Amino acid sequence: MHERTPLPSSPQPDLALYRLPGLPLIQPGDELAPLLVAAAERAGLEFRDGDVLAVAQKIVSRSEGRFVDLADIEPSDEARRLAGITGKDARAVELVLRESRSVIRAAPGVLIVEHRLGIVLANAGIDRSNVAGREDLVLLLPEDPDRSAAQLRDELQQRVETRLGVIVIDSVGRPWRLGTTGLAIGCAGVPALLDLRGRPDLYGRPMQVAEIAPADSLAGAAALLCGEGEEGTPAVLIRGYPGGDNEQSARDVLRPAAEDLFR
Repeated sequence: MHERTPLPSSPQPDLALYRLPGLPLIQPGDELAPLLVAAAERAGLEFRDGDVLAVAQKIVSRSEGRFVDLADIEPSDEARRLAGITGKDARAVELVLRESRSVIRAAPGVLIVEHRLGIVLANAGIDRSNVAGREDLVLLLPEDPDRSAAQLRDELQQRVETRLGVIVIDSVGRPWRLGTTGLAIGCAGVPALLDLRGRPDLYGRPMQVAEIAPADSLAGAAALLCGEGEEGTPAVLIRGYPGGDNEQSARDVLRPAAEDLFR
């Protein structure tokens, strides 16, 4: 009789995600790379070639000092008008306008804008949640999330001597669907968009509509582990999707205005 090869007791997953717990509350000027490396060590993880690190936008913004005190903001007439429609603080609306290219929708409780980065989202991503301190203190998105991702990747690679990818993630709502999901607002070493058009399908026919967004998909998976409230873990290590060499940025996935059929 032929001997049977025993099956592995625990097959390796194709894609694995690991929380990096224990990060301190990030303050302006804090260097993220050494803190993230230390968090991985505490979790018993070593960085490997191709690993992708997803970091929450909030810790990037905090480290970059992107705080604004609404007490210092004088609302414009347009901000006051939109505040009357939305029921929002006119000072916060003014800050949203300063961070935005255009207003897409304004309704009671809702202010959707095109951020100066090109992202369409509520309130220009400005957040009061999970921002300790004075009531009027708010946190903006990073000045340039792609640059932030690239800098963090470079600093991490120098420390751990491996090829890595980094994505900066934020939670956003979606038209036609309730709830939020993770979105890659910055990326380095991870493909933002893969165009599969023209490649054969299962039956040899060339695909006509086949573009996928790997960075956003990874951000959505990581957001499940990051959490939104007191359970928040602002960094997730993703293993199994190759990162490290791709030079696309999160801007590469933005839909050109001429192709936008939904505004």
